[in-house]
Amino acid sequence: MESSTSEKHFQFFSNSKCEYFPCHSTNDPENFNCLFCYCPLYALGDKCGGNFTYIAGGIKDCSGCLIPHRREGYDYIIGKYGEIKKLAQKTN
Repeated sequence: MESSTSEKHFQFFSNSKCEYFPCHSTNDPENFNCLFCYCPLYALGDKCGGNFTYIAGGIKDCSGCLIPHRREGYDYIIGKYGEIKKLAQKTN
């Protein structure tokens, strides 16, 4: 029997003692996931699916995105690993 996301403890980690916690504005700090402190989807640029903007100099600003910090974000991020893998593959 497959357990629900909330029962998979490896998918959630909260570090409420971190000096930056929470690093994004949230109304639900008890469910703020720190597992993906640095979002692996950043490298996908405009194909990450998150709520981001580009600021001066073409820098991606993800401060409005909570995908990696929500409990259900784990499955979304894992689903994007194929795209991340393609970015990292060696091309000759």
